[in-house]
Amino acid sequence: MKEFHGRVIQAQNWTGEAVVSHQGFNTLASCQTSALLATSKKIIVSDQNNKDLYKKNITGKALCLPETIGSTTGGMVIQTIAVRSLAPKAWLFSHHIDPLAASGIILSNVWNDAGLIAIDELGDDFLEAVKSGDKITIKEDGTVIVG
Repeated sequence: MKEFHGRVIQAQNWTGEAVVSHQGFNTLASCQTSALLATSKKIIVSDQNNKDLYKKNITGKALCLPETIGSTTGGMVIQTIAVRSLAPKAWLFSHHIDPLAASGIILSNVWNDAGLIAIDELGDDFLEAVKSGDKITIKEDGTVIVG
């Protein structure tokens, strides 16, 4: 098991499964297909440019990524998928979280009691250590345990 410490944006104790992207995560491109379908029960990543996550289910998982990229709709997309209970449970950033992703996660928690987790500044070693399918344990103090 490897342990990492990051900056808490929104946290709680939680254990779940990792899905990993080694490149920036385009929230709109990744979620638009599933998020726009009223019958969707999960988010299957639709961004063909993200080879790590394309066609993978990210709903309820720990999304491990360097950063989010894309347009100003990122926060709104996060909030939309959170309201529908389709969002990743945890957003774990090796770098800094951007203000739009942070606002989407925070507002989802404040307005909709979504219970999303966001921790950033986990470092590049974090993304090197974690693999999709790994068990992730998160503590309220920003500790993330892989394995």
